[in-house]
Amino acid sequence: MAKVNRYHALISRIFFEGYSSGTTAFEFDREDLPRAAAALGIVLPKNLGDVIYSVRFRSPLPDDILATQPPGMEWIIEGAGRAAYRFRLVRINRIVPRADLLRIAIPDATPELIRAYALDDEQALLAIVRYNRLIDTFLGLTTYSLQNHLRTTVKGIGQIEIDELYIGLDKRGCHYVIPVQAKGGKDQIGIVQTTQDIRFVEQKFPGLRCRAIAAQFMEDQVIALFELGLDGDEIRVVEERHYRLVPARELDRDAIQKYRD
Repeated sequence: MAKVNRYHALISRIFFEGYSSGTTAFEFDREDLPRAAAALGIVLPKNLGDVIYSVRFRSPLPDDILATQPPGMEWIIEGAGRAAYRFRLVRINRIVPRADLLRIAIPDATPELIRAYALDDEQALLAIVRYNRLIDTFLGLTTYSLQNHLRTTVKGIGQIEIDELYIGLDKRGCHYVIPVQAKGGKDQIGIVQTTQDIRFVEQKFPGLRCRAIAAQFMEDQVIALFELGLDGDEIRVVEERHYRLVPARELDRDAIQKYRD
């Protein structure tokens, strides 16, 4: 909690130095952190990048920043180049699993050893998606995991990390690049992260089609998969499916018949 409060104090200081009523976007850089720490009398964290990463992806923005948000809008922090960032006001767009969607039962192919030693929700989810070939099932493609936790840079954004990157192939021979982000049950699918993933594919693989995926743990061994796309500056859900992993002996034959029909 002390670390969160320290990070929030630094971000609030930087925000209100650049914000004025009616502002919808403004930039800052990592070098603003030492100056803010000195002004507040705060011991500067050794890892400056963790301050920014924490408020972008782990914790909500400070309450005093949230209080400036107009109805239906929210502040995000996006990359604006090397060690540079941008506060930007965007429409609120929560991507959460639908409660009324059919749960499709599939045989669980996850090795027990993997379940026993997965270190966190994100790592476990990526492994379960990979071993059960859920990306193939969801997209109707043949896919292969190329790399996970890929750290790279994107022009105009700066450094990013992609949870896992797949390459796919369809029956006509078309090739796809599929960035995947994984979230535990309490974490929220990141709009900023999805945008970064798509921009990465556009720049690094301009001749291939991008299909951005988000995977999220739900209750009862259910995994929600979303295909996401950019509509202007906003992220939209292209398709959503929920898969429930069960032992093969527990598959409901009547349900399988319904899936066919």
